[in-house]
Amino acid sequence: MARAIWTGSLSFGLVSVPVGLYSATEDKTVHFNQLQAGTADRVRNRRVNERTGEEVDYRDVVKGYEVGPGEYVTVTPEELEAAEPEKTRMIDVTDFVDLGEIDPIYFQRTYYLAPQGEQARRAYALLLEVMAETKKVGIATFVMRNKEYLVAIRPSDAVLALETMFFADEVRDARSEIEGIPVDATFTKREVDTAKLLIESMAAPFEPKNYNDTYRERVEELIERKRNGEKIVIEPVGKKPEKVLDLADALARSVEAAKGRHRAGRGIAGGHSERSAGSSQPPRPKQDRRDSQPARAAGADLSELRKSDLYEKAAELDLPGRSKMSRDELEDAVRSATASRRRRAS
Repeated sequence: MARAIWTGSLSFGLVSVPVGLYSATEDKTVHFNQLQAGTADRVRNRRVNERTGEEVDYRDVVKGYEVGPGEYVTVTPEELEAAEPEKTRMIDVTDFVDLGEIDPIYFQRTYYLAPQGEQARRAYALLLEVMAETKKVGIATFVMRNKEYLVAIRPSDAVLALETMFFADEVRDARSEIEGIPVDATFTKREVDTAKLLIESMAAPFEPKNYNDTYRERVEELIERKRNGEKIVIEPVGKKPEKVLDLADALARSVEAAKGRHRAGRGIAGGHSERSAGSSQPPRPKQDRRDSQPARAAGADLSELRKSDLYEKAAELDLPGRSKMSRDELEDAVRSATASRRRRAS
């Protein structure tokens, strides 16, 4: 079971609800240790005086803020402690706002807020229900680990979610920070209409499970292959796509490609899955007539699956090189492997 990393009270008006704070996400990044080549010896970092090159004991390290070239103001731990925000166990909601009014750029990290104790459950459930009905988000500040946070508290399924946020002066203004922003450009009606059509043709409900970290999967597969003693051959990087100079033509071709994927996903046009003429992908080779019926029976619904689902099927079939395959390559490989197994079984 998850453990609370902070406990206190959520306060709105004269109502106070004991709550605990829990991490809502976890880091799945593949982390490596630094080793000396050819050994299993860990490599450690040392604190070294930049001028003398001598190692400095941690007790002799102080904090310094650079106010000019080579000029620092040093502060002691006691001085910093005196400047810390007042330690409190209260998340005090000061405002309720519409979630749509908050630019996502302000959000940092998500946590869950859960009631602590039987007596807190009723007040917590009431706040969760009312916030969901009114579609309001609570804005508050609180202190955790000697740092003050601006937070947004929002209803999320069966729990209140707490989003830590950047303060206003921490968010850069793109107009003043980036040269050439905003972009000054004009477009033809055809370009605008075709771009809208492209967006509409690619519109779909957001399903988080349809997206996966393919880089992490490839790294994990690489580690497992090397662990098993397999020799790794580095393949050359594919040719970079050519630059498209005609924006309107590129948009039109993209729309046709999207329509082609849609038709293939629905299995229409006589069951053919070849790409439309406007697609940048070549049509799939036709299957041998002897194999076409078993293949369709084995993978009639494959064209409707997302890449993540196809990857899971490829893993079940233990298909080699699956982490490097595109969605269409995964579909073809899974269909072929499934049909082959059915033929052997019969």
